Amino acid sequence: MYTPEDIRRLTWQSRRGMLELDVLFVPFMEQAFSDLREEDKDTFVELLACEDQDLFAWLTRRSKSEDEKLQAMVEIILDRVQPS
Repeated sequence: MYTPEDIRRLTWQSRRGMLELDVLFVPFMEQAFSDLREEDKDTFVELLACEDQDLFAWLTRRSKSEDEKLQAMVEIILDRVQPS
């Protein structure tokens, strides 16, 4: 279970310094993170540990993560944050 302090820390970590990532991660943390299953929350935390260049490529669909869990989380983020 993630405490309010954990949520604040993760929200801060979501600010990557790369605008393209910030506009996806920060709204996702603010609007969707609390609705995730615990396993998905853990996967999101793993995703935050990845390199910005990899994240950018995955989130712009230029490539896919070889880790199926991480790729599934990328799809969850894109589905929740990007307009249809």
